[in-house]
Amino acid sequence: MIIKDGEHADIPTPTGPMRLHLFRPMAAGRYPGIPLILGDLSDHRPDPADGCLSRRPGLPRRRARGVHEFEKPGTVLAYDPAGTDRGNDLKFTKEVSAFDSDTRAGLDFMAQHECCTGRLGVMGICLGGHLAFRAAMNRDVLAAACFYATDIHDHQLGKHNADDSLARAGDIKGELVCVWGRQDPHVPLEGRILIRRRLEEAGVFYQWHEFNAQHAFLRDEGPRYDPALAWHCYGLVMELFHRKLGQGDLAG
Repeated sequence: MIIKDGEHADIPTPTGPMRLHLFRPMAAGRYPGIPLILGDLSDHRPDPADGCLSRRPGLPRRRARGVHEFEKPGTVLAYDPAGTDRGNDLKFTKEVSAFDSDTRAGLDFMAQHECCTGRLGVMGICLGGHLAFRAAMNRDVLAAACFYATDIHDHQLGKHNADDSLARAGDIKGELVCVWGRQDPHVPLEGRILIRRRLEEAGVFYQWHEFNAQHAFLRDEGPRYDPALAWHCYGLVMELFHRKLGQGDLAG
């Protein structure tokens, strides 16, 4: 399937316009919509927009963190210590409610797009995995894939470091897929145990996958990349989205 890229849309949010990068099949038709939320956006990351309408918030490199309130469209934060520090600072400056309203605006845009069936999923990586976890609290999100989601176990998302993601886990009504690396220092064993226990308590319908891998093992550059594992995990994602967002699982 040939993917059309190079498109973007500047959409309104309660905290100002946000740029989305759009990826969709060249073939005519309508497809499920899947916001893809990344901790950093790189030209080197494989894109799972196979048979779906996908959007990425932000701009190349570390401009995928939904910080449009603080940087002009087109701003590129380099993938270096200075860019990393700036991205992290903004992550702790932005209100959690603003992250959520960005997500809601993106979901609404996707659902109303002429190429979308209206069936919505979400995928997130790193900080984006946490935001995908929160996106799944929207009742119209039928499936969510969260890869090594940071800051859930220690409530470190947003201003004041006091997010309520674990407390609101019961709001997740679609199917959740959580993928972790056992050697990821950002989400240690005790953190993973805490998250899984809360999902059980809340009665969330979820899959849980742990692998011997580092943080960012999907990123296809640098020493942490595991191509065999990345290929396997993209299969998990494609199975989830084809099953939950196609027309064969309407009761889901």
